[in-house]
Amino acid sequence: MATSIVWLSGMAWIYSGSRKELERVLDARLEEATIMVGSLISSADVKVTTGVSGIRVAKQSTPVQTIESKFKLACQVWSIDGQLVGKSSEAPVTQLTHVTSGYSDQTIDDTRWRVYAREDRARGFRVLVGDSIAHRERLVRELIWGLAGPGLVVLFVLSGLIWLAIRRGLAPLRRLSDAVGGRNADDLSPLDIGRSPAEVRPVVDGLNDLFQKVVAAREHERSVTAYAAHELRTPLAGLRTQVQIALAAPDTATREAALKKAMTAADRTTRMAKQLLALAQLDAAEAQAPQEWIDAGARLKAICDELKSQNNPAPAVIDDALFGCKIMANPDAFHVAARNLMENAIQHTSGTAPVLWALSNAGDETVITLDDNGPGIPPEELDKVTQRFFRGRHKSSVGSGLGLSIAETALLKDGMSLRLLNRGAGNGLQAQIVIAAKRVLSATRPKMQSRNAEIATIG
Repeated sequence: MATSIVWLSGMAWIYSGSRKELERVLDARLEEATIMVGSLISSADVKVTTGVSGIRVAKQSTPVQTIESKFKLACQVWSIDGQLVGKSSEAPVTQLTHVTSGYSDQTIDDTRWRVYAREDRARGFRVLVGDSIAHRERLVRELIWGLAGPGLVVLFVLSGLIWLAIRRGLAPLRRLSDAVGGRNADDLSPLDIGRSPAEVRPVVDGLNDLFQKVVAAREHERSVTAYAAHELRTPLAGLRTQVQIALAAPDTATREAALKKAMTAADRTTRMAKQLLALAQLDAAEAQAPQEWIDAGARLKAICDELKSQNNPAPAVIDDALFGCKIMANPDAFHVAARNLMENAIQHTSGTAPVLWALSNAGDETVITLDDNGPGIPPEELDKVTQRFFRGRHKSSVGSGLGLSIAETALLKDGMSLRLLNRGAGNGLQAQIVIAAKRVLSATRPKMQSRNAEIATIG
C-alpha cells in the first residue's frame, strides 16, 4: 500500500511536470511557426495570398503550390483591415484570435484553441498560428501513458519482489513465534529455529540468554528453599525434643537444662527466620534503593543497643571517628549489613570481649572495619563464607551460614563492598565495609570520651 501511494504520488508529480514542459514546448512551436510564416511572406516581392501547411502561395506568375506539413497546426494570414488572406486546411474560417500579438486561448465552434499572433504593420498583415487544446491534451495523455505503462510493470514486479522478500524475511520470526508459543511453562531449553538472518539472530540469542537466567534463578530458589528447610528442621526437632525432656524430667535440674537448650534452639530458629526474611527482601528489592546521608557511628550504636544482653551488656566498641562520619547509603541496607556482621563477630568472639568498629581511609576508599578476637576463617574458606548456608570449620552453634551472605548482598546493592581478612593466627577476623571516598563526609569531632567510656555508654 505504501509503495502504491508513493508510486501514484510520483506519477502525479511527473504528470504535472510533463504537462507544463509539453505546453512550453508546444507554445514555442507556435511562436516559431508564426515567425517562419512571417518570414516567408516578408521574402515575397508581392502581396501575400498564401501560407504554409496547405496554404496556397502565389508569387507573380508562379503557379499555385500546396505545401503539406506533418504538423497539425492551424495557420491564418489576415490583413490589417480584417480580410482573410489565406489559411491552412486545419484552420477555421473564423479569425482564431483578436489579440494583436502574443498568446491567447480562444473557443471557436466548440473547439478550444491555443493561439499565437504576430503582426507586421509595415507590410500590413497578421499571422495567427493555433493549436487545438484537445490535441495538446491528447499528447499529454499519450506521454503519461507512455510513462505509466512501464511504471505499472515496474510497480507490479517491485511489489512482488517486496512481498517475497518480506515473506522470506518474516519466516524465521514465524518459526520463532511457533517455537515459543508451542512450549509449556517448564520448557526453558535453548531455542533452535534453524538458519535465520542476522537481524533475527540477536532476538534468538537474547531469548536463550533470558532462559538461562531464568533457569539459574529457579535453581537458586530451589537450593535456597532446600537449605532453609534443612536448616529449620534441625532446630525445630531439637526444640521439640528438649521440650519433651523438660515435660518428662523427674527433677528441677534436668528440667532447667532442657529448657535452656530449648531456648537456644528457639533463638537459632528465630534468627534464621529473620535472616531468611531479610534475604528475601534483599532479593526482591531494586538494584539500588534510595540513599541518604546517615551518621555511621549513630547507626552502629543503635545496632549495639539492639544486640546487648544481660550476659553481654557491651557487645562492641565504636571508634570516636565514626561519630559524625556521614556516609551516603540506604539506611535499611546498611543497618542489615552491619547488624549481620556484628552478630557474626559476636558469635565467634571468645568470652565477652567486645568487638571493635573503626574508621580508616585508603586513597579513594573509606573503610569501616569490624575486628573480633575469634578463630578467624581458614584461608581456603575465605572465598566461600559469603555463599548462602555455607558453614565453615569454625561454625557456631546458633549460626545458619547466612549472615555474611546477607551482609555482602546488602552492601553490593547499596554500591559498597565487603572484604574479609584474617588478622593473624588466632587473632580473629577483620570485616571491612569499603565505601567510595566521594560518598563519605568525615566531620572533625573532638574525642569527648575514651573507648572505655564508650563501652560504658553502650553498656
